[in-house]
Amino acid sequence: MKKNYNSIYEDSIKNPEEFWKNVSEDIFWFKKPTKILNKSNPPFYKWFEDGTTNTCYNAIDLHIDRGRGDKLALIYDSPITGNKAKFTYKQLKDKVSKFAGALVNQGVKKGDRVIIYMPMIPESVVAMLACARIGAIHSIIFGGFSAESISGRVNDCESEYIITADEGVRGGKTIP
Repeated sequence: MKKNYNSIYEDSIKNPEEFWKNVSEDIFWFKKPTKILNKSNPPFYKWFEDGTTNTCYNAIDLHIDRGRGDKLALIYDSPITGNKAKFTYKQLKDKVSKFAGALVNQGVKKGDRVIIYMPMIPESVVAMLACARIGAIHSIIFGGFSAESISGRVNDCESEYIITADEGVRGGKTIP
């Protein structure tokens, strides 16, 4: 997409189905969709319903397959803790694959709902990508929400699994 924002936006509004068909050409599909949009049950529209892809594969593996495995995939720089880390696509794939395996060993499978309640750390990205790799549906809750908001999100999601950290940092202080 080598157009400016306004032009892209106008295209998406005027002809959304054609717009998203063109956008879908930029990602890898295990099975390319033949139907872009199914409007048969409004307002429950289905996009790309007969296609098969995996966001984790598109985010990591595809770059490795195209020879960019040693390029940076993730840069972490926390101004609060001073922690910094860099991960190549190969390093990130290794972490995601191991964590996906750990989730599977805990019984998580395709279609399961998983809450990720973690601070903004690299492990949060690993958890999201691991869920995507195995086809688990994930919902992210960040630490700034009230107890009522967290409870509402957990109950709405009806998740069977929660991924969390053993501590976080808030206001420069470690919170267990």
